[in-house]
Amino acid sequence: MRLRFGKKQSRAAAAVELAIVAPLLFTILFGIIEFGWMFTIKNTMVNAAREGARTGALQSSEYADIVARVDTLMLPLGLSAPVTYTIIEATDADPFVSVTLTVPQADVSLVGNFFADYLTGNIVGTASMRKEGV
Repeated sequence: MRLRFGKKQSRAAAAVELAIVAPLLFTILFGIIEFGWMFTIKNTMVNAAREGARTGALQSSEYADIVARVDTLMLPLGLSAPVTYTIIEATDADPFVSVTLTVPQADVSLVGNFFADYLTGNIVGTASMRKEGV
């Protein structure tokens, strides 16, 4: 009898330990996933800004060409809507094309408003290149 009673107690203890530890483990897991997603967003925005600046650096490019190139790169992640574009075209005085993309962290978070107090910043991707022939 003693052996059977001991097994039931150990199973119950394991269930209680799991109930105590599981929320912490799930929080850490979702935090890792969220960090990876934010890193992917940041990387995509930097690449899109770089490609936009690269397109804008071409002699025959226009504002619409830059926006179209950036949109093409942002579309696979579904980021075209909440992103703010700031494009500074080259002039004779300043021959650099600058592309800055900004999105609020709360708009792209996977966990929604769960971490609303901590998601108050923006994710920014920026690049600039010298325009050809200016």
